[in-house]
Amino acid sequence: MPFKKEIFFYDTTLRDGSQTKGVDFSLTDKIAFCHQLDMLGIDYIEAGWPGANPIDTEFFNNLPILKHSKIVAFGMTPKNAKLIDDDILFQTLINSNADIMCIVGKTHDYHVELALGISLDDNLENLNIGFKTARNKGKEVFFDCEHFFDGYQSNKSYTLQCLDVAQASGVSTFILCDTNGGSLPQTIFDITKQIAEKYPECTIGIHCHNDSELAVANTLSAINAGARHIQGTINGLGERCGNANLSSIIPNILLKSPYNTLYHSSISHDNLLHLTSVSRFLDEILNRPVAYNLAYVGMNAFAHKGGLHVSAVIKDPCTYEHINPELVGNKRIIPVSHQSGKSNIVMRLQEYPLGFTPSTEQITLILDAIKKAEAEGSGGGRPGGEVGAGPDFPCRAVAQDSTVLEVLRILT
Repeated sequence: MPFKKEIFFYDTTLRDGSQTKGVDFSLTDKIAFCHQLDMLGIDYIEAGWPGANPIDTEFFNNLPILKHSKIVAFGMTPKNAKLIDDDILFQTLINSNADIMCIVGKTHDYHVELALGISLDDNLENLNIGFKTARNKGKEVFFDCEHFFDGYQSNKSYTLQCLDVAQASGVSTFILCDTNGGSLPQTIFDITKQIAEKYPECTIGIHCHNDSELAVANTLSAINAGARHIQGTINGLGERCGNANLSSIIPNILLKSPYNTLYHSSISHDNLLHLTSVSRFLDEILNRPVAYNLAYVGMNAFAHKGGLHVSAVIKDPCTYEHINPELVGNKRIIPVSHQSGKSNIVMRLQEYPLGFTPSTEQITLILDAIKKAEAEGSGGGRPGGEVGAGPDFPCRAVAQDSTVLEVLRILT
């Protein structure tokens, strides 16, 4: 049976991302960011855990109205299936206003017996009753299979029992989790492929953490193997080393071959133009520095400092850019520094309506002045004519050339 071609993007920034050290979302932040994700075309927004804290509870009591994205409530299986009616956290989850539940359950035998302190059979019963209770409430249920890849390698039979119980209970989507973030791409591919082939009528999801710096690569491997429900966070927020970064995964799927021809999603190329602004919006509401080195959306993602590079970029940007930055709403940056060449100066000056064009000799003077000033620790000089005032200025002609001084004032 051929695998489905539609990709579903599931953002968990407001739940998993909120577990990042130093990250806290207010109610206003949550609502505002939901609208950003909706504008981007994200299919599902995991907005929090109703009952776990006052902000999440209030959010699910008054869900924002979105054009496309569906709000998902996150929670865990009941602690004891026999006492499910008294399980306040689980009852709050299934009685929330969200139509979709993402219920996390243990699929690794070691975690069942150690972390939960219950028998493997009791865990299966908790899964069964929890899923059925949510389905009886009319909820669509996603099964967040915690520690799935570790569990599959430890006790394959038991992890499959967990999936069988979920399927029999009416669960529509299995999300395979690399919770510790330690799996390698080949492992992710092999196991995901086996699950996708065994459960062709279910949607298979992937949820990777970045503890080995492989969350994006592992996610792509899972897609190659048949995963179609793709979880992650904007800017890779998440506990420890973070989650798979949707800011990289989404453009990889939309812009890179063969993904852009094999699959389709609700995020269009017009939606993709908002990607960088959504990334920056997240940094802004969290009062965090703008991400500089992130792929696609980072401030430096298309920054060219070396003179050799800039010279080639002037001829054709694809010499040092894997995509046009405008496709993701980003832009090219040409800094001026001691590593610059004349091309850096020429390209930067195109940004300003000078009304004059410096000569080749003047550009050489400008470049020499910047390099000397930066070497002396002044960061390229200071505006207002202070550059070049000293006797050791690269060329005394600088101080006498109003064009050169004006350009230095603009650039520094």
